Amino acid sequence: MMKSLWNSFKIAFAMFSKIPMPQADWSEENMRYMLCFFPFVGAAVGVVMLGMEWLCRYFGMSNGFIAVALVLVPVIVTGGIHVDGLLDTSDALSSWRDREKRLEILKDSHAGAFAVITACVYCLTMYGGMSQIVEQDNRKMLYILATGYMVSRCLSGIGVITLPKANASGTVAEFSRKAQDTRVRNILIIYLVLLTGFMFWIQPVWGTAVIVTALLVFWFYRHKALKYFGGTTGDLSGYFLCLCEVWIVLVLAIITVVYKI
Repeated sequence: MMKSLWNSFKIAFAMFSKIPMPQADWSEENMRYMLCFFPFVGAAVGVVMLGMEWLCRYFGMSNGFIAVALVLVPVIVTGGIHVDGLLDTSDALSSWRDREKRLEILKDSHAGAFAVITACVYCLTMYGGMSQIVEQDNRKMLYILATGYMVSRCLSGIGVITLPKANASGTVAEFSRKAQDTRVRNILIIYLVLLTGFMFWIQPVWGTAVIVTALLVFWFYRHKALKYFGGTTGDLSGYFLCLCEVWIVLVLAIITVVYKI
């Protein structure tokens, strides 16, 4: 059992990050609990982000440089796999075609005009929000931000398990078939509850604002996925992840203004 869990851990990091991992057998048994370790990729992103922020301050970098570095950390750690989903989904949604055509666009490896526009808006929004957060140099807020990368992946994993699959032969459908659905879903919910408690312990109002924001984005994603695609896909999961994280950054940036910390 322990060997299978270790392999599930390696598969999760091999699939969703660029962190080097020992080779693992991608068997059905080893993939049963792979999604349970998906949030730990978010933990890695958060740790690297906190380390990067500390190093930048240690070497006297400007706030603008630090903000850029923090925006790039998730892309570097994950290889941009989720940003790819955001861009593909933006092309599909902006096409205003029927469901079958939208699903075809998701599979298309070419980036359309709306994907380019979305990439620019996403990066600028993340930079603006990060700049506001970095300017305050508040450790509690950074800890909540780092935790948010785990929260987004818990909800993304729950979506993979619970939402209908738009493409029966897609990656998400494959993961769901091989996962122990009920057990994995319950584990991810437990993670989410623990992370909520942790953020509430750091700062009750900020933590509550972040978890409520994440849940609202998940509801929006669920609505979009079901209405326009008939379910979720790997690209849509990436779309949710990016949307969730950019809204967490924006909410924390707004909090810095409201609280004038």
